[in-house]
Amino acid sequence: MEAFAHGELFSEEFQKSLKEQFYYADEDPQYGPRLFFENSGGSLRLKAAVEAKCAVEQFPDCPERIHDRAMILKEMVAGGTEDILKIVFGAKSGALLTELTASQAMFHMVGAIMEHVKTGTNAVTSSLEHPSAHDAVEYYCKKTGREFRVVPANQTTGGIDTEEVLKYVDKDTVLLSIMSASNISGNIMDIKEIAARARKINPDIYIISDAVQHAPHAVMDVEELGVDGMNFAPYKFFGIRGCGFAYVSDRVASMPHHKLTAKDPTEWSLGTPTPANFQAMRAVIRYVCSIGAHFIQSSDPRTLFTEGMERIHMHERALLYRLLEGTEAQPGLRHIPGVRVYVDTEDLTAKDLIVAMGIQGMDFTETVKEYQRWGVTVYERINTSIYSKRIVEALGIDGAIRVSPLHCHGTDDIDRFLKITQEIAVKSPK
Repeated sequence: MEAFAHGELFSEEFQKSLKEQFYYADEDPQYGPRLFFENSGGSLRLKAAVEAKCAVEQFPDCPERIHDRAMILKEMVAGGTEDILKIVFGAKSGALLTELTASQAMFHMVGAIMEHVKTGTNAVTSSLEHPSAHDAVEYYCKKTGREFRVVPANQTTGGIDTEEVLKYVDKDTVLLSIMSASNISGNIMDIKEIAARARKINPDIYIISDAVQHAPHAVMDVEELGVDGMNFAPYKFFGIRGCGFAYVSDRVASMPHHKLTAKDPTEWSLGTPTPANFQAMRAVIRYVCSIGAHFIQSSDPRTLFTEGMERIHMHERALLYRLLEGTEAQPGLRHIPGVRVYVDTEDLTAKDLIVAMGIQGMDFTETVKEYQRWGVTVYERINTSIYSKRIVEALGIDGAIRVSPLHCHGTDDIDRFLKITQEIAVKSPK
């Protein structure tokens, strides 16, 4: 598919058909009509995913038994594991790590690497990482007596530059952990280039990437990227809360880790698995594949999934362009007086559908409340929050309003947000 610099919108009819497949996309059942532009904090829920989980949870049966219902549940876990590894991650080998949250999965795989690789004197991460990734590396550096190195952000692009990463990696670097995309700037990191060049410095290095923010917006391919670990959170990927998934490569999968002694050395799950969580994620996979099938013909699920995610990414890039530039009738964020777009770059090909912005003269928290009065849900990322302080300051700002629509939104949603923003900006104290 040609990579259009400004993206390519779904047809209006197709976009609306996608929105109909999500719960409460245009209104809260208790509080009325709204624009939910806070999908980076937890995306709109795919109806099929919620219903799949609910349907399975009605049964008391254990998937580790031999009666008919148990065997069905067992297949859900085995089939779901294979689907997540092969279709979502694009993995040809390795193992699936399951936890209650993606943050737990991150700590688990970082711990396995840092505690059981005996050589190496340092580990590297970046200043833009989510605390679960940044703090996991910091924690295990302290625990294993290694130097903790943090790559600074590019305050112009809002990302982490490859050349900057390479300044911090050497022949003694055990682990390199760089997120796939920023949850504040939306900048996409060049993980493939970073990984390839880091391995030239140290062929034995372990490389992982937090893809929680990036997974709902673009294709993950652990084989092409050359990483040893990658995670995502279904609740940010159109799915349900209560689980996190991570891929680990063969060489990580066989490392000593928490498991029952008699289990296979590459088994990373503890306790009875939850079939409903796998079925919910399989519903998300089928949904993405259905988008791919709208544009191409194929019998291969990974091909359809890849096409679906690429189409999502292109539609979202077109929405991002409209959000920033607007139209003749409605100025975009770049052109509304009193509005500032932080870490803004002209090249949108390395951005997910996330905008960090502010309105002159208005406190970020008060701005969020004002949007709420207009029926718009957004979120402030500010330096008084433990989740945001390090990241926003690394970007050279005190905070920002994070605006994060989803691919099921259309141009009418963007235009409505812009009109409301203009109204707020006009009335703001200067």
